[in-house]
Amino acid sequence: MKNSVIIFSLFILAACGSKKSNTNDSIGDASKENMQSDSIRFDGFEEGYIEQQRAVYQAAETVYTDLIHTKLEVNFDWAKSRMNGVATITAKPHFYASDSLILDAKGMDILSVQLDGNKLMYSYDSSFLRIKLNKVYTRKDKYTVTIAYVAKPDERTTGGSAAITSDKGLYFINPKGEDKSKMPQIWTQGETEASSVWFPTIDAPNVKTTQEIYITVQDKYTTLSNGKLISSKKNADGTRTDYWKQELPHAPYLFMMGVGEFKVVKDTYTRPDGTKMDVNYFVEPEYEQYAKAIFGETPNMIQHFSKLLGYEYAWDKYNQIVVRDYVSGAMENTGAVVFGDYVYKTDRELLDANDQSTIAHELFHHWFGDLVTCESWSNLPLNESFANYSQYLWDEHRFGIDEADYQAEGEADGYYQTGQMQGYHNLIWFDYEDKEQMFDGHSYNKGGRILHMLRNYIGDEAFFAGISNYLNANKFKPAEFHQLRIAFEEVCGEDLNWFFNQWFQAAGHPVLDVNQRLDEVKKTVTVNVSQKQNLELSPIFKLPLEIAVFDDNGKHIHKVVVDALTNSFELPYAGNLKCVIFDYQQMLLAKVREEKPTDQYIFQYYNGERYHARKDGLMLGTKNKEQKGQQLILDALNDKFWNIRLLAIEKASKLTLENRTKGLALVKDLAMNDANSAVRAAALNYLANNLEAAELEPIYVDRIEKDQSYSVISAALKNLGKANPDKAMEKAKKLESEKSSKMLAGVGQLYGSYGIKENYAFFETALKGKFLQGFDQLSMMNSLTYYISRQDFDLVNQSYDLYEYLNKEGGYYTQMFMPQNVEYVSSVLDAQMEEAKEELAAHEKNNDALYADQARKKIKSITDLKLKFNALVAEEVEK
Repeated sequence: MKNSVIIFSLFILAACGSKKSNTNDSIGDASKENMQSDSIRFDGFEEGYIEQQRAVYQAAETVYTDLIHTKLEVNFDWAKSRMNGVATITAKPHFYASDSLILDAKGMDILSVQLDGNKLMYSYDSSFLRIKLNKVYTRKDKYTVTIAYVAKPDERTTGGSAAITSDKGLYFINPKGEDKSKMPQIWTQGETEASSVWFPTIDAPNVKTTQEIYITVQDKYTTLSNGKLISSKKNADGTRTDYWKQELPHAPYLFMMGVGEFKVVKDTYTRPDGTKMDVNYFVEPEYEQYAKAIFGETPNMIQHFSKLLGYEYAWDKYNQIVVRDYVSGAMENTGAVVFGDYVYKTDRELLDANDQSTIAHELFHHWFGDLVTCESWSNLPLNESFANYSQYLWDEHRFGIDEADYQAEGEADGYYQTGQMQGYHNLIWFDYEDKEQMFDGHSYNKGGRILHMLRNYIGDEAFFAGISNYLNANKFKPAEFHQLRIAFEEVCGEDLNWFFNQWFQAAGHPVLDVNQRLDEVKKTVTVNVSQKQNLELSPIFKLPLEIAVFDDNGKHIHKVVVDALTNSFELPYAGNLKCVIFDYQQMLLAKVREEKPTDQYIFQYYNGERYHARKDGLMLGTKNKEQKGQQLILDALNDKFWNIRLLAIEKASKLTLENRTKGLALVKDLAMNDANSAVRAAALNYLANNLEAAELEPIYVDRIEKDQSYSVISAALKNLGKANPDKAMEKAKKLESEKSSKMLAGVGQLYGSYGIKENYAFFETALKGKFLQGFDQLSMMNSLTYYISRQDFDLVNQSYDLYEYLNKEGGYYTQMFMPQNVEYVSSVLDAQMEEAKEELAAHEKNNDALYADQARKKIKSITDLKLKFNALVAEEVEK
């Protein structure tokens, strides 16, 4: 236990402690109480008795102390990456009387602990600060302790996970200004339990406290924290103290602080009562003009979600900040959300991709996570499943149901992939090994899809009323998943244990085999459904769903329940059976293997209302080699939804004779005029394989010069390189200075294939600049490696410094794939080594001592360089 323990335990156990204290006014270390053993053994049992282990159960933190208020006063030592702090904490025992307070405090120097101006005895072991209070306090008594400390995040051993790559808690980015491509800045990341790196607290999700913070910085810096900016006072020494106050309680992992020379772009949200709330965007100066293009939908999102949930946004502001070298995607700190720099996009880059789904995700957390918080990390899906589903809700509202369903399919695939790689487990997962494992495709992707199934089952009105009931019943408190179930049951009146048991408390998903049997005499079609999932892992699912039967009289919807290993549903039809669509709502999280005639899939494309049904209709209906299948492709090239058009382009290679001519004309038109840049880019790629070079060149040049989309220009540039490399290189030269991650990566790919020695400067400038992000930086490094493989030894040697820089300063993915790139460069050096050895042998055979000596020097240089490159890989392994 990390919280306060009952009355005498800390003090008595401290008398036996042997740890060296770090102040003269400290007490010895107190061992954690172990209330129950993890194993059971009884002496005297018969021979052969086997010790039994209790099952792992990752419970919520036991609450012995209630935090009431946390006041922080901080300033920074940038040169040492340290923070000087004073924490004033008001607390009380939760139920049992106590004379002790135990706080999480990681890697700090504790300078003093006081209560009412008097020093308190304490012990500190770099993880827990154990304080002996001045008396025994009951649950009716409050007390306030003041702790002076120094936070030293760079001087402690840190960990991390795939989702949150570091638990350093407090981050000084380029604090000395040595990297001219990065603005010096400070920011925090608290989830899961890293807030206690920068202030003492009880670092658990089922703890809530109000907050205020005084941040003292040089006057040139902007600050951000939770709550309202109450005052900003200039000090005599050239510093300024900003006072932020959060009056509503929230969990310590949501505490946030940001410092830097950010520009603040102001926006507002108008509440139903007419009052305006700050919705501001903190960005670097270069992106000030794009901030509203990036984040400008936020006020509309707040309004939409407040109405949809029946619960008005609770907090006093909603600010968003973009930081460098962030260790995750984004974080929902209350009213002060942090994003990684991947969201930085110009107006042209936003034509290709936006981050509205992530913006919606973090905003939705302000109801699910910030307002109502999961009581334990095992219950994390109460936070993340809802935030994930908000992405569907926003896409549905803003972009339409096809876009929402398309993105949802990707979310489901993400769950399947992570499950296959990492294993399937219960959604509410009490036996994880490490809490960081909770941040996976189950808590996010699977959870979001489960909520969608529940919505389909009980209906929109009951679903959103149930959510409102849950929020109102648990506001500003922690909750577990049973409380969510009860909230829905109170609204719809049905016992929903069956749903929560199979989806929240069990693992896996249904695997369904579906086929049809036609009885033309009885005019019935029997739909057979078999559950094929591994029953050692997963239950036999109960799946309420709809089956649509299409006949000469139209569409007929049949509500059925799949609830056995094998179910058969005999459904009538009139005249001719045209199609059966299983799971007509297209809402199941299930692997469905369906057998039905190709003609039904063709009919399904034209008559299915949901994206997934039309997509399957296209992909499987085109197995028909006759005109019906050909016409399906041509019609899909004109589909209302962009991704269907994109898939139709992929199928266009199946077109023959006059259909091929018609298809080429349609694809040409898509390349030039489609509203979606991904479709235009795909059309350009298709044309590259279906038109002659002479026809292609003017199309690609036109797109490079006139299209606003960088992804389209990149596709045109790549394909122009195949048709006319010299012309492509000429066009690429004019694009080198574009402030676009995607465009720079596109130029890099071209230079990787066709670049000459003079193009090396582009790689160096781009890779050391500030515009490349994430996968684009990795793509650029890959292009550099391919480019280097075609150059002479001197340029390979020159490139070492750039690889060394990337190994230290590159992004997460760049560093991850550094070994593969180094291995490729090493193979290039091996080839150059063989050439040098052949040269040496030839010179020795000819008794040419001068040239032989030069060859030996070259061999040594290659050997030395290869050793240097291999040392980079060794450094990466150590990381």
